[in-house]
Amino acid sequence: MELQDNVYTIQGLKVLDICEEFGTPLYLYDADKIISQINKLHKAFEGINVKLKYAAKSLTNINILKLMRKQGVGLDVVSIQEARIGIKAGFEPKDIMYTPNCVSFEEIQMAVELGVTINIDNISILEQFGHVYHNTVPCCIRLNPHIMAGGNTKISTGHIDSKFGISVLQMRHLLRVVETNNINVVGLHIHTGSDILDAEVFLRGAQIVFDAAREFKDLQFLDFGSGFKVPYRQDDPTTDLNQVGSGLKDAVQNFCKEYGRDLEIWFEPGKYLVSEAGYLLVKTNVIKTTPATVFAGVDSGMNHLIRPMMYEAYHDMFNLSNPGGTSRVYTVVGYICETDTLGSDRKLHELREGDIIAIKNAGAYGYSMSNNYNSRFRPAEVLVINGEAKLIRKRENLEDILRNQVEIDI
Repeated sequence: MELQDNVYTIQGLKVLDICEEFGTPLYLYDADKIISQINKLHKAFEGINVKLKYAAKSLTNINILKLMRKQGVGLDVVSIQEARIGIKAGFEPKDIMYTPNCVSFEEIQMAVELGVTINIDNISILEQFGHVYHNTVPCCIRLNPHIMAGGNTKISTGHIDSKFGISVLQMRHLLRVVETNNINVVGLHIHTGSDILDAEVFLRGAQIVFDAAREFKDLQFLDFGSGFKVPYRQDDPTTDLNQVGSGLKDAVQNFCKEYGRDLEIWFEPGKYLVSEAGYLLVKTNVIKTTPATVFAGVDSGMNHLIRPMMYEAYHDMFNLSNPGGTSRVYTVVGYICETDTLGSDRKLHELREGDIIAIKNAGAYGYSMSNNYNSRFRPAEVLVINGEAKLIRKRENLEDILRNQVEIDI
């Protein structure tokens, strides 16, 4: 989003005009920013046979998936529903990586029927998989590298207490299961967490994968997950992708030479691709002054953006309607009957009732984690693409809230 002549625009369109057309609260996405992030990753990993798999859970709107497919990006899904949406969006099953956690074996079988790449993260399911399919269906194995990394413990997935992956300390057991059941393992996968700043974490994880890969003779790819950090505040440090790419290039080339053939290297960026492309636009309903705080109450809340309350995540925000106003301090809160603070003690240009606030970094895990708490409607979604604002999801209404409820005689 750019400020031009005291007016905020995206691809030349006035954002306040978009709010006027589609209403608030509104999720707004910039396709150009998504494409720019894809290109940054490709540039950082030049010289490596890299395939990107978009982590669909971060933003699952089918039009976003179509945009990813058009840019040559594959898909990483964590549920059978996401897999089916991906196929509906036009992805070939072979371009979809299915990495569930704690699902039933029946769901694994559904994924096999779809033809997607199966990624298995526990020995129990691996044994069942081997008993049924032996070497007739290729699979990937998700390892837990015992690396603590990530911006919050809730999004750290590779440490020893994590529910994700098969521990590298269980390698002997894992190999017995694979050998006994003649399982066709074509890939190895790790994902240590999200918001990883230290490039060394990725390189350390790669070495663990290389060590494990020596035990498997028919691999086609190694999947290093993702976790690249994006900026949430002005001047926030971010993952040095060039450092990651440079270090990984040498490591991959050396390993592949030892392994005897080139392997594909996969990454699964989600937040990195869509976080900065998305904004949650909310209207200021009330300015409420108390002896301690000036609250700006808006027409949204943790039902639409749960990250500040769930992860204590910081989302920058600014006043779209009064960009030249005097700066004052506000605590921005939602309309939910719960403490749902979106931002505490924020210095914003003076807010007036009716002003529109833009909440940044709302593209990832915003709409996809939204809910109907307090029987509130989820907002509309709009994608700005090729200089046009396109509605890609309607705002919910009362019929949507009641659709699956079954009234009985009381």
